[in-house]
Amino acid sequence: MERLQKVLAQAGVASRRSCEELIVSGRVQVNGVTIRELGTKVDPASDVITVDQQPIAREKLVYLLLYKPIGVITSLADPEGRKVVTDLLPGIEQRVYPVGRLDYDTSGLLLLTNDGDLANRLAHPSYELDKVYRARVKGKAEPEEVKMLAKGIMLDDGMTAPGEARIVHYDPQKDQTLLEIVIHEGRNRQVRRMCAAIGHPVVTLERIRIAFLTIGKLRRGEYRHLTPEEVQQLKNSLQTRKPRQVKS
Repeated sequence: MERLQKVLAQAGVASRRSCEELIVSGRVQVNGVTIRELGTKVDPASDVITVDQQPIAREKLVYLLLYKPIGVITSLADPEGRKVVTDLLPGIEQRVYPVGRLDYDTSGLLLLTNDGDLANRLAHPSYELDKVYRARVKGKAEPEEVKMLAKGIMLDDGMTAPGEARIVHYDPQKDQTLLEIVIHEGRNRQVRRMCAAIGHPVVTLERIRIAFLTIGKLRRGEYRHLTPEEVQQLKNSLQTRKPRQVKS
């Protein structure tokens, strides 16, 4: 037996949170009975589950690692007609959703899956999964400034959580510093705002690692399936980490 919202998410209906909203709004039926209570347990092998009177089908779970280039929206659709991440997934029939996001002008690694339960936990900052960025910033960043990035920066939406930061290289000809920054949160344009706060605006930004997953042999715009071992390692990493309290 599994929770109804988890079954819906794994069937590719929507993200887990959106599935919870479908249940509460009375749009989901199990064996002809409307269910509004979250956490209701169902047997996906024998129960008939419908959304708006349409039966769901359990999709094969898909886990993808995409090397997103600049100029692509982390979304399933864009009203302005710009390219979205799912445009880069030829051959993928399942409806997958991005885990977190990368800005339009940021490149790097992005996870996509139709496993709503896993995606929800991976995206939650309480599990503190490492996200590693390479940021090329204006000016010569000093060690004391970089220590501030690691300890936490006060932004307009509060103090950032402690992480890691180091200077990789300074280019005196361009007067730019390459920084490597490790964060656990996923605030909007967080790394860019952190660097701007210490007086070094970002020139280019790329995410090079998520947990243990790296770019490897991927080229920009390419994707690959995670191996079963990698999927299990992701799940194990969530089980072994104790979620910390996140201030609302």
